[in-house]
Amino acid sequence: MKQILLSSFFFLGLFLPLHSQTAQSASIKWVTWEEAVELNKTSPKKILVDVYTNWCGWCKRMDKGTFSDPGVAAYVNEHFYAVKLNAEQKADIKFNSEVFGFVPNDSGRGGVHSLAYALLDGKMGYPSMVYLNEKYERIMISPGYKESTDMLKELKFAAEEMYSKTTWEQYRNGK
Repeated sequence: MKQILLSSFFFLGLFLPLHSQTAQSASIKWVTWEEAVELNKTSPKKILVDVYTNWCGWCKRMDKGTFSDPGVAAYVNEHFYAVKLNAEQKADIKFNSEVFGFVPNDSGRGGVHSLAYALLDGKMGYPSMVYLNEKYERIMISPGYKESTDMLKELKFAAEEMYSKTTWEQYRNGK
């Protein structure tokens, strides 16, 4: 009986690391804005910014579904620095000698982070994906929830620089 138990633990020990590596590779490696900027200095990549809020149900659904899809996660990790930006966060973000911070609305209830506002060109909707090239130039803004297949198409459009050859609408529709 002891021998069977020991053998079971031995085999379990062999397969657990494989399972945990698979689980880790199915996760997007999210970094802060500041970390993405630092990483981009030595190893330039495009940047995917997921602009979300804590109260956004569709944002949570994307986290649990789309962003947890192994194909999406692998593609994002290979081609992008992925940043989650809470559009209502209070903490300042420094970028290019400018400080972006929380701006309360006129009623004093709620507000928006000025970096989120700038990235979304003032069109605040959640979730929204913002794609930036290695020089922090905006490739495109993509508002709304996306299933994995639609997300992968967007990711490829940005990563493979299809935007330099065609519009997103033409690419999405296969023209």
